[in-house]
Amino acid sequence: MALHENLPIYKKALDLAVYVEMVVKNFSRYHKYTIGADLRNSSRKILLLIAKANCAKDKKERLLEVRDNVEGLKILIRISKELNVFRSFKSFEHITRLTVDVARQCEGWLKSQNQGSLG
Repeated sequence: MALHENLPIYKKALDLAVYVEMVVKNFSRYHKYTIGADLRNSSRKILLLIAKANCAKDKKERLLEVRDNVEGLKILIRISKELNVFRSFKSFEHITRLTVDVARQCEGWLKSQNQGSLG
């Protein structure tokens, strides 16, 4: 079984999940238990999917699921921004940067899987 803890994408997704936890804790009570819960659950699900993708024989299918969930998280972050739930723009900017980094790494991993199946 491959160690997912050593993957750069896993490390970045863990940073994202931890940051989401810290940011959501500062949301208003209403948003903490609505969109905040969705953000927390989504970021943790992405971590789990990355670990599963690393162990899967057919990684491509799992990576597509990771990509879909990251896109869903991006939408939740954007909705949160529009609702003004972030205490500062800096929080929104950082969470967005982490999410984009995870998305980029997922795309790179997917690309490498596609190239491996072609060769």
